[in-house]
Amino acid sequence: MRVVMLEPLSVEEDIINDLAGELESKGHEFVAYDDRVEDEDVIIERAADADVLIITNLPLSKKVIESCSNLKLISVAFTGIDHIAVEACKKQGVTISNAPGYSTHSVAELAIGLMVSVMRNIVACDAATREGKTREGLIGNELYDKTLGIIGTGSIGLRVAEIGKAFGCELIAYSRSEKQEAKDLGVTYVDLETVMSKSDIVSLHVPYTNETEGLIDQDLISVMKESSILINTARGPIVDSEALENALNEGEIAGAGIDVFEMEPPIPEDHPLLNAQNTVVAPHVAFATPEAFYRRAQTVFENIVKWDAGNPQNVMV
Repeated sequence: MRVVMLEPLSVEEDIINDLAGELESKGHEFVAYDDRVEDEDVIIERAADADVLIITNLPLSKKVIESCSNLKLISVAFTGIDHIAVEACKKQGVTISNAPGYSTHSVAELAIGLMVSVMRNIVACDAATREGKTREGLIGNELYDKTLGIIGTGSIGLRVAEIGKAFGCELIAYSRSEKQEAKDLGVTYVDLETVMSKSDIVSLHVPYTNETEGLIDQDLISVMKESSILINTARGPIVDSEALENALNEGEIAGAGIDVFEMEPPIPEDHPLLNAQNTVVAPHVAFATPEAFYRRAQTVFENIVKWDAGNPQNVMV
């Protein structure tokens, strides 16, 4: 079996060698590329003879999948798989495994960090201090006793709820399925509009699907409190960016913390949310910590080992 890692996993080479050792000890070939190339012809050349591919968020098109006649498994060092031609994989019988949960702590912690930053004006305070100014106009609000509305109570949403509870927040949530674990934390499930209208902080933690694209639209943003803030560490297309910009610039809501956009950074200078008031932005960094990268590398290789043993895990397709 030939296993090809098409792009780096953001961990040290020694770690990759250790993780690949179990595969090589069973006689499998392992090839790792230390650069990321998005040219389809180069991808096809590198992947052509692979039985297994390892990627993070490198796009794999229908053309690439169809060019890999030996391909049987794609082990994705990412939670989402929307960058892969899934239908082509289904047609060709290619299994796709992902790496769920590797960034639960890192994303949840950045979501909380954005909440604190927006509510306490941390970025503006830093700039004012460096410019010799005072706290005038920069007095913010506490998280304590605020209503934290969580949209999506998967592993990350639940972790945000845990941390929010430690801050003393009241917890409400909307999710396709209600979890007893969330209820045990003190989460009250309500409908989506109620989360938007009753929350002081709305934090998004749903996957990007056809159903969630544009989920947070002008109508839902319009029911938010003027004092409320929106946090998005999920996926950019879940939110109507222009509607959010308008609400922020018109003072219809108080602020936003955004880590994800409709595209990967660099973000165009004219993007609506780069020109919105009281907005803290980050370059899709929530998932990116050394600890998270190590967890996902472990998962990616475990996926291959278990699949090879006939016990596949984390199967998405």
